[in-house]
Amino acid sequence: MKTIIDIARAAGVAKSTVSRYLNGGSVSEETREKIERIIKQHNYVPNTFAQSLKAKKTSIIGTIVPRLDSFAVSQTLMGIDDELRDRQHQLLISSANQDMNREIEAIYDLARQKISGLLFMAVEITERHLIAIRDCKVPVVVIGQRHSSLHSVVHDDFHAGYIMGKHIVEKGHRRIAYLGVTEQDIAVGVMRKEGFKKALAEYSGCEVRYYESGFRMNAAVEAAERLLDDWMPSIVACATDNIALGVMRAAFLRQIPIPAGLSVTGFGGYEVTEIIHPALTTVRYHYKQAGRLAAENIIALVNREPVDMVSVLDCQIIDRESVDNLQGSSI
Repeated sequence: MKTIIDIARAAGVAKSTVSRYLNGGSVSEETREKIERIIKQHNYVPNTFAQSLKAKKTSIIGTIVPRLDSFAVSQTLMGIDDELRDRQHQLLISSANQDMNREIEAIYDLARQKISGLLFMAVEITERHLIAIRDCKVPVVVIGQRHSSLHSVVHDDFHAGYIMGKHIVEKGHRRIAYLGVTEQDIAVGVMRKEGFKKALAEYSGCEVRYYESGFRMNAAVEAAERLLDDWMPSIVACATDNIALGVMRAAFLRQIPIPAGLSVTGFGGYEVTEIIHPALTTVRYHYKQAGRLAAENIIALVNREPVDMVSVLDCQIIDRESVDNLQGSSI
């Protein structure tokens, strides 16, 4: 079987029904199972290029990521790819390498390749981004940030910061440093910190100082060095797991034991945080689930189906060995 018509005949349905199924459209459960069984039985592979020539839209979803060497990005992409494959769509990736000009260029470049929808893992959303998105006239779902005029899939960063702040104080820590990132990144740079501040405001006697780092580990090591030169807190709460690893490296270089000499926490739930010693206390984010949900939402938008403007994923604190329990101790 080489064509959609062959599949339609074997399934006893219209060609348009098979086409709708292959493009991620809505078909009944019974019809879907019948078409899938015939496709698998005859090893039918849709000719995506040929479909794109005949159709005004393709089954290709463009995805712009800030960088490729990131656990969060790679896990999210895996979720996107899994969902798109399940829905007979293809993934086309463009990395901006944390350069806003490259992000803008990528929006136009992907649109020229006749993508049917765009997923955008944004650090920030500016007026330039909005103009490019309007110019390209394809549905867009933003992952990781929210904007009033765009559909988005986000993690509950405010709640993540809040539960981490409560966890730290309940462990008896009162001399607290927070190592965050630029506030241009609303989710990581603002929401996590604001949630953290709210938690600490509920307790008395906390001395908190706020510092800033880049996202990469070498930048975090340098930021941690400056922090430790300035002050010696009992704990450093880091805006990402990568930053936390940088702080742990800086502490190692200074022969400061963790957690006895310095406690450290992160956000993200990266796999490496389980296997290092001591294992890192962190907030786990469900990146693969976010990727799947974003892919599901963009296909729905391409098919002009209703989608919530904001989809929020929960998170959970993972209590491990990198935080000393100071309850009952003299701090």
